[in-house]
Amino acid sequence: MTVERIFDELGHFKRFQACLYFAAVLQAVACGIQYLASVFLVETPNFVCGVPGNITDVLYGNLTGSSLEDFLPDFKSKSRPLVVRTAEGDQWELGRCHSALRLDPKGFTYDFDGNKTAKACDKNFVYDHSEVYQSIVTDWDLVCEREWLAKLCQPTFMLGVLIGALVFGDIADRVGRVRIMMFTSLCQFVLGVSVAFSGNYYMFIVLRFLLAMVSSGYLVVVFVYVTEFTGIKVRTWTSMHVHAAFAVGIMVVALTGYLVRVWWIYQIILSTCTSPFLLFCWKFPETPFYLIAKGRYKEAETLLETIARFNGLDYRLKVEDLLEPENGKALLDGGEERPPQPEKKLSILDLFGSWRMAGRTCTVWAIWFIGSLGYYVFSLGSVNLGGNQYINLFLAGAVEIPSYLVGCFAMDRIGRKRTCAPALLLAGVACMLIIAVPADIEILAITLCMVGKFAIAIAFGLIYLYSCELYPTIVRKNKPRTRKAILKIKLSKQRKHRSLCKTGRALHFGNQTKDSKVSGRG
Repeated sequence: MTVERIFDELGHFKRFQACLYFAAVLQAVACGIQYLASVFLVETPNFVCGVPGNITDVLYGNLTGSSLEDFLPDFKSKSRPLVVRTAEGDQWELGRCHSALRLDPKGFTYDFDGNKTAKACDKNFVYDHSEVYQSIVTDWDLVCEREWLAKLCQPTFMLGVLIGALVFGDIADRVGRVRIMMFTSLCQFVLGVSVAFSGNYYMFIVLRFLLAMVSSGYLVVVFVYVTEFTGIKVRTWTSMHVHAAFAVGIMVVALTGYLVRVWWIYQIILSTCTSPFLLFCWKFPETPFYLIAKGRYKEAETLLETIARFNGLDYRLKVEDLLEPENGKALLDGGEERPPQPEKKLSILDLFGSWRMAGRTCTVWAIWFIGSLGYYVFSLGSVNLGGNQYINLFLAGAVEIPSYLVGCFAMDRIGRKRTCAPALLLAGVACMLIIAVPADIEILAITLCMVGKFAIAIAFGLIYLYSCELYPTIVRKNKPRTRKAILKIKLSKQRKHRSLCKTGRALHFGNQTKDSKVSGRG
C-alpha cells in the first residue's frame, strides 16, 4: 500500500475534492490577471511634443485643423511632423521627441526652408486619449528617453515571479500549503489595490515586484495542493485545468481593459475580482500528504474521516495502513528497534546525481524555458499584431481552454512525451511563420498566433505535471522517519494486544488452579 490508497478508499474526485478544487483554482484567476495586467497598464498611446501657448491652427500634409487631438490618432512616428501655430504667432514643427521653432516665417505653410531652432521635449507631451485615457505612461511621461522605464515593468515583474516561486515553494514545504495560500492570497489583494495608489514610478515597480512574488507563490503552491487532494485517475485533468483558470484571468484582463481606460481604476477592479476567495480560504484543510510527512497523524486521520463523511462513504482507512515499512518485519515480530538512520539532506545537486538524472534534469529545464518563453511571447505579443488588441488578447486566453482538453486526452492515450514534442514543434513553426507574414495581412498573423498559443499552452501545462511525476515528493518515496513512526504505531498496538493476551491467559490459569484446589478439599 502507499499513500495513494487514500483515493482508492475515499474517491479520486468526489464531492469534497471537487468543492475544494474549484475553490482553490478561483484564486488562480487572479494570478492570470496580475501576470497580464501590464499589457494595458503600460500602454503607450500616440503622442507629440507640446508647445508653449495655445494652438490655433494645425497642418498635417494637406490636412488642416485647430486641435492636435484631431490628428493624433493618425499621426505616425516616422512620418513628417505636425505644424502648429500658436495664439502668439509662433510656428512649431512637432515630432514625438523633438520640436523645432521656425524663425521668421513668411506665411503659414506646411513646407518651410528657413532656419529653425530645434530642442528636445522636456516632459511636455500631448497624448491621444481616444484609445487610452490614462496609463502610467501618460501620468509619468515614460516616453522618449524615459521609454525604457515603461519597458522595464514586465521584466521586473517576471523577476518577482522567479523569486516568488523559489521562496514560497520552499516555505510551503516547511509551514504547510494552506498557510502560504492564505498569505499569498491576502497579499495579492492588498498589493494589487496598493499598486493603484502608487505615488510615483518607483513605488509602482516595487509594489508590482512584490505582487509578482506572491502571485507566483500562490500559483506554485495551489498546483501542489490540488494534485495532493485528487487521485491519480483524474490528476492529469485537475492539474492541467489549473492553467485554465489562469487563462480565464487573461480574458478578464482583456474585457476590463476594453471597458476601463483609466489605469488605476482598471487595477482596482482587477485586484478585487477574486476577493471573495478571502472569505473562505481560511477554512481550507491541509493536505493528507503533508500531514503524514510531518508526523501529524491524528490530524490526518481526522481529515480522512471528514472527507469520507462528506463523500458519503464508510470510513475504514487508518493512517498506519497507508505506508508499509520496507524492513519492519523483525520489529513487528518483537525484535529490537534499530537506531534511527540519519536523514540525507537533499539539494539541487541531487538532480545531477547520475548521468541519466542529469540528462533528464537538463531536458526538463529546457522545456520549462522554451514553454515559458513561448507562452508569454504569444500572450503579450498578441496585442501588437494589428486589429483590435482587446479581442486579440481575449482570444489568446480563450484558445487555451480547448488546448487543455486536447492535451488531457492526448496524454491519457499517447503519453506525456508524445504529446509534448509535437506541441513544441507546432508552436515553433507558428512562431517562425509569423515573422514572414506581411504587415498588411493581419488576420493571418493573428491566426498563426492563436495556433502557436494553442500548441504552447499544451506543452506549458504539461510540463508542470511531468516535472511532478519525474521528481516525486518525499512522501511518495516513503520518507524514512514516516515509515519509522508508523512502524512504532503498529508495534505499540501489537505489544498492547500481546499484553492483553498474556493477562487473559494468566487470569484463566489462576481460575483453573483455584477450581482444582477446591475440588481437592472436597
